[in-house]
Amino acid sequence: MGDKPIKPALIGPLVKSLDADIVECNTAYGGSRQETPKHRATIAAHGFNDIAKVVIMDEFGQLEIPCPAGSTHLKNDLIGEAFTNYDGFVILNHFKGHQMGGFGGALKNLAIGVASTAGKARVHSAGKTDKTPDCWGMLPPQKDFIESMAEAAGAVVRHMGDRAVYISVMNNISIDCDCDGHPAKPEMADVGILASLDPVALDQACVDLVYASDPKTSASLRARIEKQLGPHILEHAEALGYGSKSYTLESLDGNEPPSTKRVD
Repeated sequence: MGDKPIKPALIGPLVKSLDADIVECNTAYGGSRQETPKHRATIAAHGFNDIAKVVIMDEFGQLEIPCPAGSTHLKNDLIGEAFTNYDGFVILNHFKGHQMGGFGGALKNLAIGVASTAGKARVHSAGKTDKTPDCWGMLPPQKDFIESMAEAAGAVVRHMGDRAVYISVMNNISIDCDCDGHPAKPEMADVGILASLDPVALDQACVDLVYASDPKTSASLRARIEKQLGPHILEHAEALGYGSKSYTLESLDGNEPPSTKRVD
């Protein structure tokens, strides 16, 4: 999409090798992706129809799945109904900053990307409403929102079981989400592509690599992460028992993996 990293040319070979569909849901914040007809036009304009069938999972309905035991804000997550049509998942995301979540990685993708439009409203309001645009006037304390994302992500992880792999692309990293029509210019150098069977470990590794980067070029992103309590999603997710913050980096190209030692 434009100068954004998850372009058809980048993911096309992977999608075709798996004979996979591309899936997502409608948004909750207006724009060209909230309503299915406009969303489909946007998908076509960006070239994704050229590499795979694209399924808008909440086009024909939605369903509830339970959040993990111990969740404090959400009892159930509301996801696109077509999510249940698949027997395996590659959760592919662009790791970047995020205006509300501090950072956007695998957990944010699970919590928001898989949620239906109404489900997105539920998460953003920490369970107060499923209606848009009502949720934008009912935003909870930041800590509650972050925990709600962790709980919604946990519902999806539990639903998928061992049928998923998680991939994060750490390039063209801005402090803003790709959903922002005018994101801040990327300041950090490209890091690479990380993958894991544990979305919590994957997000923790990505965050650690940000903090291990040049402190000058990563300063804006680190400030965004801290201001929005971004790391709390990792703490809450680990407490809910569907992932671990512990990990070991292993390189697939024979080179030494990058250091995650914090640079102050």
